[in-house]
Amino acid sequence: MLSVGIPAPDIDYHALAPEIVVAGTILLILLVDLIFGDRARAHASRIAAFGVLGALIPVLTLGADGGDVSMFNGTFVVDNFALVMKAFFLIVTYLVILVSVDSMSESDVAEPEYYLMTLTALLGMMVMGSSRDLITIFVALETISIPTYLLAGWKKHEHKSNEAMLKYFVFGVLSSAVMLYGMSLVYGATGSTLLSVIAEGPRTDLGQDLGTVMNVGIFLTLVGFAFKVSAVPFHFWTPDTYEGAPTPVTAFLSVASKAGGMVAIFSLIYVGFYGRTDAWQPIIWVMAALSMTVGNMIATKQTNIVRMLAYSSIAQAGFMLVPFAVAPEDGLNSYQSAFSATVIYMLIYGAMNIGAFATLMAIARRTRSGEISSFAGLFSYAPTLAMMMSIFLMSLAGVPIFAGWFAKFVMFQATIDGGTGMAYALGIVAAVNSVIAFFYYGNVIRLMFFREPTVEDRSPIRVPTALGAAIALCAITTVAVGIYPELFARLGERTPF
Repeated sequence: MLSVGIPAPDIDYHALAPEIVVAGTILLILLVDLIFGDRARAHASRIAAFGVLGALIPVLTLGADGGDVSMFNGTFVVDNFALVMKAFFLIVTYLVILVSVDSMSESDVAEPEYYLMTLTALLGMMVMGSSRDLITIFVALETISIPTYLLAGWKKHEHKSNEAMLKYFVFGVLSSAVMLYGMSLVYGATGSTLLSVIAEGPRTDLGQDLGTVMNVGIFLTLVGFAFKVSAVPFHFWTPDTYEGAPTPVTAFLSVASKAGGMVAIFSLIYVGFYGRTDAWQPIIWVMAALSMTVGNMIATKQTNIVRMLAYSSIAQAGFMLVPFAVAPEDGLNSYQSAFSATVIYMLIYGAMNIGAFATLMAIARRTRSGEISSFAGLFSYAPTLAMMMSIFLMSLAGVPIFAGWFAKFVMFQATIDGGTGMAYALGIVAAVNSVIAFFYYGNVIRLMFFREPTVEDRSPIRVPTALGAAIALCAITTVAVGIYPELFARLGERTPF
């Protein structure tokens, strides 16, 4: 009998521990649901929450150990960037679980399956943070996308929820096809799916110039990921999906799912496509400018706050892309400030956007409406919630002393570091859009504090414990980072590959 000498894969179980814990939690929820049935509803959220917190422990121990771990021939890498992103995904998912507890328990939806889908998407995001190979990136992306398609239509008896899922699914499948075709061109031009090999440029052993093929592949790959981060002109699904999906799912999509796509763009640009700025930088520049402008301009016309926040998230994606759109080409170190700025912006965006949606859920328990007009006079009967919403909206607008000002600061600093005419032009576009954002964020604050209430019941709003905890955690983070931004600044400095 012949034996085939296949080497065993290089596996470091400590480095894989965060993914193993999340995968184990998914299996546990599935088993509990199968064994206990309806009795499992009350325990699914607790199992999910403890599983997410448990996965944070190996992330912290890996960070304390230091050093990078490379597995599976370099396709899966655990470094500072991966650890920061995994911690971010875990914390955001924990917050989403907190805001989901009462919303799911009060509805007739399948609760264990909801948390199972959420954790499956989380697992894809965590794998994405460590992916350094086109195939691994694609598998991680689909692991994120498929559960979120289902989550968007979780309210299966509501027309808007069905519409949200259908639009998200159709555009998602189309973008995945475009992205996969682009990846195939990149593979054909370089002969490898490993990002470190792709960075060496097109192969030369075929006796022909494959640079154009590779550039087309880069363009199509980035177009596919532009859908995932809701960048214009690939944003059409976002407003309807955000409005139709359950609010906790909308919060999850707006932060964690968007960040998953952004992390993939980080890996592709910073590792795989490094040195080919002529192929990807003009694309990023156009998407950043359009996303900021279109997102903010349409947000000013919205009467529904969920749709307003949806267009706001499109604009925020544009702000995140600005540093990369203007990064200079004079060497690896030139990407340092651009990379750090985008990571810092994304971390801060997670806290303030989750907080805004959590506060919206608390207010909607009384108003039963997502219309901006329903926020009128909120301060007169729910002053704490009015203050919380004001903190998150002012942070999104970039008002000192809240965290959003530091996100804008590092973004503009990276733009100035670009030092080119195109960099300054995009900086002006970003500055104008920052001013525009004040109008629609400020309008909601004006209604809450300076208008008469429109609701008949003006008794204090009771906020469930889990939802209140999520709001408090996000508010504390938003204020603390705004006052002392050094913590997130250090995280941004530690994350380059």
